[in-house]
Amino acid sequence: MRGTISESDWMVPFPPDALDELEGALRELRRDPLPLLLLAPTQFALSACASVMTAVDHKLRRGVGLAVVDRIPVERFSVEENRALYWLLGSLLGRPVAQKWDGTMIYDVRDTGKPLEYGVRRSVTNLELQFHTDAPWLALPPERVGLYCLNPAREGGVSQVVSLATVHNELQRRHPDLLPRFYRPFPWDRQAEHAPGDDKVAWRAMFRSDGRDLVARHNEALVVNAEALTGTPLDPEGREALVAMRAIAESPELRVEFTVERGQIQYLDNLSVAHSRTAFQDAGEPHLKRHLIRLWNRSEGRQTFHG
Repeated sequence: MRGTISESDWMVPFPPDALDELEGALRELRRDPLPLLLLAPTQFALSACASVMTAVDHKLRRGVGLAVVDRIPVERFSVEENRALYWLLGSLLGRPVAQKWDGTMIYDVRDTGKPLEYGVRRSVTNLELQFHTDAPWLALPPERVGLYCLNPAREGGVSQVVSLATVHNELQRRHPDLLPRFYRPFPWDRQAEHAPGDDKVAWRAMFRSDGRDLVARHNEALVVNAEALTGTPLDPEGREALVAMRAIAESPELRVEFTVERGQIQYLDNLSVAHSRTAFQDAGEPHLKRHLIRLWNRSEGRQTFHG
């Protein structure tokens, strides 16, 4: 991946007329407020913003599976106003869906100080994230994942992206005997995002074919967690397959690295691209701590977490 694409393949400018539209929408909301979840792009004049999000969609569907919108002047707006304008932009890309079992629709990615334990996602810590796709245990994972940066970390927090189609092709080239294992189910820790009494583990294959396209899901840590939850070790072939996949996915020559800057929005095709993040250190001042807002989009199923 690295060396074959450049920043121009994923960067999407945010032009002045699009910013004017957002500021116009916020002026209307200041005069006549509505709860965030009732906001829809059709309530405002957002044609230039729609063009930006069409460009994002093109890069996700027909390009490299990554798009970065550059940039929105977040410093002009309050946190709640930034939430509102991001909700409007994200809704132009597709239907937002719940990101937690309790129906949370807009999700804050920041270090909460919570220790990593069962039911605590690494996204609310400052720890390194391994390559993964979001919610791989769901029958209908989100199709698009967006992160709107209000504040970057003081140090670290570098984004890393790898094409799972490339990983699949490398597995086929280097380990053809192991590739069929990825088309059979693995156990996944559901991260306590389910009704009380439901199974703590779901079984899904990492790769499947959707017509001509490859559909992928990945998070080795959740498979490892599932072993402990079920008390059943993963089969030897599955374990060997995960080791082979990790070695390929973490190859520096296959990934793209960049830091999401303040006011940028990172979008990923969650069905074809895995992402990770290096560990980070926050600023001491609370208002300068790393803070990203996440949205999920999915056209299939319902808006509920499980679809």
